[in-house]
Amino acid sequence: MTPQPRASLPLGSYVLPGGTTDPGHAIGQAHAAERINLTTLWISERLGCRDLGVVAGALGQATTSVNIGSAITPFHIRHPTVLASLAGTMQTLTKGRFLLGLGRGGPWLAGLGVTPSTPAQAVIDIAAILRRLWAGDTVTYHGPAGHYPRLHLAGSPQTAPVPLLMAALGPRSLALAGQHFDGVILPAFLTPQAVAQTIATVRNAASVTGRDPMTVRVYATVITIADPTPRDRDVIAGRAVSYLQPPPHGERIARLNGWDTAPLARIRAHPLLAGLGQTLADETYRPHELAGPGRLLPDNWLTASTATGSPTACARQLAEYLDAGADELILHGTPPDHLEPVITAYHHTSARSPLPAVHTRPPR
Repeated sequence: MTPQPRASLPLGSYVLPGGTTDPGHAIGQAHAAERINLTTLWISERLGCRDLGVVAGALGQATTSVNIGSAITPFHIRHPTVLASLAGTMQTLTKGRFLLGLGRGGPWLAGLGVTPSTPAQAVIDIAAILRRLWAGDTVTYHGPAGHYPRLHLAGSPQTAPVPLLMAALGPRSLALAGQHFDGVILPAFLTPQAVAQTIATVRNAASVTGRDPMTVRVYATVITIADPTPRDRDVIAGRAVSYLQPPPHGERIARLNGWDTAPLARIRAHPLLAGLGQTLADETYRPHELAGPGRLLPDNWLTASTATGSPTACARQLAEYLDAGADELILHGTPPDHLEPVITAYHHTSARSPLPAVHTRPPR
């Protein structure tokens, strides 16, 4: 007999993983997520067919219990009042189920005519501006985050404040998240040991500022594919290339994982990538199209930093990430409507031998 699902699984999943031209698929994936008892549905915003506000609004009305989070949207592409309005509206519509995950940007933003990155003080100030707007304040601000004579929302969210999360990897960004945000989103292709290192940085930074370190939730992204085919393995390798290609991001991942950085130079020299300059690989290619440079990566890199294999093997690998201290995992690479074998194995594994203790409280 299959064990009954626990009240709150420390597992979430992206909807619409990879490229899509039909965001309507997210609705069926959301229904599946609630059926298998996932905690959070995550939206990786791409301008085109994955607009955060539209997809999140649809998911909010198609579900009743699962949280809905952005992982991520850049600070830069919306005016602070527009961003605050989007998140506040979602939080009210879903009765407190929305999480706003923000990122500091990258070179691709230069093509939009906005600053490609956000200075640390601007990040701190934007978070403060959003919280003040949600509290009903009128905000006058002139500083590194911009010049705003009078910011105000017509109505504040009629529920708990929106949890603010920050995508981070480098030590300064991790410390920033620990000091000023409600949670941190870690990228894919970190090993459990690397996740433990990043969590220590976040928790220590929170403690230094007098915060309770356990109030800062850590969301670790884990590529999860059960019974992968040879093509799936190529896609995993292609995804790894998209994470490892941009410097210094690739070097940070490799060093945290204890890997030699030499393979990074080899993949960047591959004919598909050599001419991209500052362009990110996943802006030009789909993951399966990056299989060629992906084959230059050591096999153990992929097995050590993902949850792949049989459903039971995936469940055991996910448990390692939770044991490393993550509060919740963001399963990536497999949509919720195909995750049931892994979730079932997770329950069976939990019934046979206790899985690590995890923090399953709802987000603040």
